[in-house]
Amino acid sequence: MTQKSEARKGNITKEMELVSKYENISPEKIRDRIASGKIVIPKNINRDTIPCGIGEGLTTKINANIGSSSKIDDLDLEINKAKLAVEYGADAIMDLSTGSEVNKFRKNIREAVDVAIGTVPIYEAGVMTLNKNKEIIDMDEDDIFKAIELQAKEGIDFMTLHCGITKDLVDKLQKANRKMGIVSRGGTFLASWILHNERENPLYENYDYLLELAFEYDITLSLGDGLRPGCLEDATDIAQIQELVTLGTLVKTAQDKDIQTMVEGPGHVPLNQIASNMQIQKTICYGAPFYVLGPIVTDIAPGYDHITSAIGGAIAASSGADFLCYVTPAEHLSLPSLEDVKEGVIASKIAAQAADVALGLDSAWDKEKQMADARKNFRWDEQFDIALDKSKPRKYRDSCDLDDDEMCSMCGEYCAVKIAQNKF
Repeated sequence: MTQKSEARKGNITKEMELVSKYENISPEKIRDRIASGKIVIPKNINRDTIPCGIGEGLTTKINANIGSSSKIDDLDLEINKAKLAVEYGADAIMDLSTGSEVNKFRKNIREAVDVAIGTVPIYEAGVMTLNKNKEIIDMDEDDIFKAIELQAKEGIDFMTLHCGITKDLVDKLQKANRKMGIVSRGGTFLASWILHNERENPLYENYDYLLELAFEYDITLSLGDGLRPGCLEDATDIAQIQELVTLGTLVKTAQDKDIQTMVEGPGHVPLNQIASNMQIQKTICYGAPFYVLGPIVTDIAPGYDHITSAIGGAIAASSGADFLCYVTPAEHLSLPSLEDVKEGVIASKIAAQAADVALGLDSAWDKEKQMADARKNFRWDEQFDIALDKSKPRKYRDSCDLDDDEMCSMCGEYCAVKIAQNKF
């Protein structure tokens, strides 16, 4: 069974009940939107996690990417990143490890946090291939499905799978005038494999088998945007949209077979194109939840891409995106540090809150009203408790070394709030 199969039967699962309580939405509405494919609850039947609803009418959720690389392989660091991300509000963690011990990393990260865990199984298939002293283009398609099945059995809740990169699309991409080509790691693996072997994408060709695995373990498919734009110049180009059209067809097939499905999106997108990108996806992909990286709204701010993505994320989420993948200050530069992870999560939480306010969600507005009341009445501790980052504002306040609780060092005795208090 899957959450979707139960919903289509009219049943309300315990996971639906818990999401209902968290979101303050009736369990019947949660059930009906899961049945229609507009909400997913990524939760493998083999793993006990805090259920997280993603989709229409729910609060915007945040994912944090972590994981080792072939150059930096520090398990303790990645576990601490996962814990820190959850502490600051991440609703899900993706383990993107490509180091020498991907199984060990995944196991320990799974055990370290109780939120949904996602992966990109083709990374493990790539590691398996390199360990055989072969090139990625010589990857055995059986290894791809072995990695998927292994991770499904382990309890992975959602998987990014680049099923929409077809042989026809790769042929067309070669003739296109794309500035950055393919920037998705999984997308590059598959496109290069297709070119070298002159064969169809195994994930596309064997999609029915993939759906069987997903149904058995209730894996939420996160259909990857392998041709997402890697710079503003490539945004909303023909390759991106053609892949999205293919993904829309795959969404419908999965939904009809009771597989929970969401779709991944761009990437690098100018401000004026973000809303239309969200609307196109929702239309083409039958209302499936949309999972976006950023979007990053300018390419000239390396070191500050947590800010460029927060700007884009706020617009995206207020225009239809449901799930924001955080971007850290280290994006495009290095593996993120612990501080980078914290900054990335908080930047995405700011974007999510801003979007939820714009969408009129009561839970978001309640927090804004609580903060306004605490500020008006100089209740500093309450302000810090409400804040997305509870430590940073307290440090600023403590650095002032003020005796009077009813002022800050900026305005002092000229505080507008204090002067006007109880008068207006």
